[in-house]
Formats: sequence, C-alpha cells, structure tokens
Amino acid sequence: MRKRVAAIGTFDGVHRGHKSVLKALTDYAKAHDMEPVAITFNRHPLALIDPSRIPAELTPLWKKKKLLQEAGAMPMILNFDEPLRATTARQWMKQLREQFQVEALVIGYDNTFGCDGIHLSIEDYKNIGKEEGVDVLTADEIKGVSSSAIRKSVKAGEMETAHEMLGRPFSITAPVVRGNSLGHTIGFPTANIEIPDGAALPKSGVYAGIVKTLTDGVKHPAMINIGTRPTVMRGDHIVIEAHIINWNGDLYGKDITVRFLKRLRDEQKFDSIDALKRQLALDRTASLEIVSELSGR
Repeated sequence: MRKRVAAIGTFDGVHRGHKSVLKALTDYAKAHDMEPVAITFNRHPLALIDPSRIPAELTPLWKKKKLLQEAGAMPMILNFDEPLRATTARQWMKQLREQFQVEALVIGYDNTFGCDGIHLSIEDYKNIGKEEGVDVLTADEIKGVSSSAIRKSVKAGEMETAHEMLGRPFSITAPVVRGNSLGHTIGFPTANIEIPDGAALPKSGVYAGIVKTLTDGVKHPAMINIGTRPTVMRGDHIVIEAHIINWNGDLYGKDITVRFLKRLRDEQKFDSIDALKRQLALDRTASLEIVSELSGR
C-alpha cells in the first residue's frame, strides 16, 4: 500500500483554516509521493462526550467528504466510539502508522487529538511523532478563522463575514417540502425546505441568495425568508422558504441548495397582504441587484 500523509479533525465547514491544513497536506504528499488523507468522524466527538454541547453543524458529513475530496484529500471516516475516545495521542500515531501506513501528520496551530491532547503542545506532538516514526508538521495559521467564529457569524446573520471565513457562501442543502401554498396566490411562489437536524441556521430575516437545483445544477437568484412568517402564520415554528426569481417548476421532494449572500432586513408582521406584497417586490429587486453585484466579483 502507498505511504500516506494525514490530517485529523472534525473539519466542520472545511473553511479557509482547514484549507491551509489541506494545502500543506497535499503539498507534502506531492513532494514525497504519498497519498493525502483527511481523517474525520461519523459524528462530532461531543455527541459521545457531552451531547448537550454539540455545536450547530456547518456541513453535513456527505458535504464534508465532497469538500475534502475537492481539496485533494481522500476522506477517511472513523466511527467515534468509546475505544476511539480513550485513544491517546501516542496510540493514535502508532495505529495510524501500523494500520494505515501514515508516515507524516499535518496539524493546525490549535489542532489537538487524543484523549490527552488538551495537555499537549505542538512540540509534544512532534516529539511523540519522532518516537513513533511519524513526521509531524504544522500548517500556516489563518488568523480569526474557525468553525466557532463562522457559527457565530451565521447566527448573527452576518453572511458576508461567514463567506469570507468559509471561502464560499454559507448554504443549506435539503429537500423541498409542501407548505401552505400562500406564496403562489400572492405572486411570490416559494420552495419550502426541510431544515436538517442540528444544522446551523442564519438569524431570522430576509436574505438575498442563490438557489441551486440539483436536478439541473443551474444557479438561480432568490430571496429567502427564514422565520415564523408572522403575517400569515401563528406560532413560533421556524421555516425556510425561497422565492426563486423568474423561475417556475415543481421541486417537491427534490434537494436544493440555498446559498445565503446578504441579509436584507428583519422578518416583520405586515398589516395586510397588500403591504406584504409591496415589501416582497422591493426585496426581490434588492436580491437581484445583490446577486448580480456579487456574481460579478
């Protein structure tokens, strides 16, 4: 089997900080004729350690694998169970070398692994690696970029900041489900999407964005609402609905990707349907302008 160089992490978001690690990984692999491997887990470690602290998910596992592959690394998905939880950093390196032919390991400036990792420095990892026959190297730090910082920006509706850290717009991919069809009756038909369990969600409000239909791969400008639709609904049930501008078609049951580009305004309750329609017309115009502007960059 070909020798490997690996990186280990949750890789949630596969953001610019992760990309720095992945670039160091692939550069080393090319220079040393090795296979670059990104080791991640079937679930967040906190799902086992402390479920109450599981962070909102930026990228589901299927998308994480896709992004890792696009960055040039082979994803290796490990089952995060009790035995893995109890594995020390030294045991990690020993097993990686003996079972997976890993001879080099790339870590980020704040990357830790192993049940004792919280107490280890980068120099500790390097020393352990030297003793176990694994070359440990570090990737350049991208200051201010982290999964937690991106979650904070998404939660605040700061989509441009999230975009900058991710290196792409924040998005959610999910199937279209049936709504109350009110949008069709007022001239603004919407695709209501099923909110994935545990997903990070932008702050309630109206956004300019892009919808990509996975059936044809075409990207369409859209205005997106996330919230409780106070003008037409009662209660606090959160929904995500996207009005795909200048497009008609049946998307029920099909997956679409909704990309959030910029927050336009808070969600609000209008005195009448006509008032709502007037505001939606303004939102549609603003969305088209923003999508055109950002697409031209």
